[in-house]
Amino acid sequence: MKLVCTQSDLNANLSLVSRAVPSRPTHPVLANVLLVADEENQRVSLTAFDLSLGIRTSFAAEVTGGGSFTIPAKLLNDIVSRLPDGEITLEDEAGDTVAYLSCSSGSYQVRGMGPEEFPELPAIEAGTILKLPPEALIEGLKGTLFATSPDEAKQVLAGVHLKVLPDCLEFAATDGHRLAVVQTANEKAEGEETQEQFEVTVPAKALREVERMLVMRQWTEPVTLHFEHGQVVFEWADQRLTTRTLEGQYPAYRQLIPPSFERQITLERRSLLAAVERIAVFADQKNNILKCSIDEENQEITLSVDAKDVGSGKESMPAQISGDSIDIAFNVKYLIDILKTAQSPEIQLQLNAALAPVIFQPLGGVNATFLVMPVQLRA
Repeated sequence: MKLVCTQSDLNANLSLVSRAVPSRPTHPVLANVLLVADEENQRVSLTAFDLSLGIRTSFAAEVTGGGSFTIPAKLLNDIVSRLPDGEITLEDEAGDTVAYLSCSSGSYQVRGMGPEEFPELPAIEAGTILKLPPEALIEGLKGTLFATSPDEAKQVLAGVHLKVLPDCLEFAATDGHRLAVVQTANEKAEGEETQEQFEVTVPAKALREVERMLVMRQWTEPVTLHFEHGQVVFEWADQRLTTRTLEGQYPAYRQLIPPSFERQITLERRSLLAAVERIAVFADQKNNILKCSIDEENQEITLSVDAKDVGSGKESMPAQISGDSIDIAFNVKYLIDILKTAQSPEIQLQLNAALAPVIFQPLGGVNATFLVMPVQLRA
């Protein structure tokens, strides 16, 4: 095997697939990246797979000898990222388990393993095939990933639930304390048949990589989604991501959203976010509680934190308020996450009682609903 490529191409694609290399591999070969040089197509593909998440990408190169090899991902990444711009030659000798890498500044030898031990990425022969608009996919993931549970033991709560409907894509995520639901347009090309309705829960870890890869490539063509027997594949251009789905019944999240509200508050989002971030400096690190006093008579809200033995802070800002005055408290982190994600000039709060679910809705832009459970104020 012998190939010549640029440092920038190898570095960018190696960084991409390395996200699927397990930190504690169950088998030595899983710590490696599979490199395949295709002489006929003059392309190089890189694959990493942790047996759940797999990423494959390819790029153009000058291939004078086809072949395949697996190389320790971290070691190769560390070397290539430090090499100067310019051409890199990568080769191995038949029957040898050493890769030889050379560039203008020097040469390196990296001991690897044969490709026969590297597991194949799952292939989907039939099942459901959908075409998804990349803008809708990115928008939905940006609006929901923050609300997934970081605890993988919580199974379906560690993922985003995707519903494909005739005219929209619905993304939902909850960690049991908050909920994010985003609907984005599912536009079809002229003459394209209506897509099959279905739903699936995909691990947040995999979807963060999908979002990152699409944004990095600034991809604008439809993304192909294959789904079959607990496996999902996202595919576009020369990139492919495969992941297992999360099994189990996803919570009936629509039932958590109250049908009507007694109070409605409209605020300028950036001003509210800035005030919350300032006042949060005093939030007690043990509970991160922020008190929000809604004053209907003076049409303003007051944010306050009283941190015993540390200090206190208070900020007021104007708001459009309908409904009776009320005091309510939030986990400040949840509030900041929602206000950063919303990305609209104004945000509307809808609530009933001090301990009932509170809905945050961006006014303008993405069609999103964020729900957060308030916390009890201690006397």
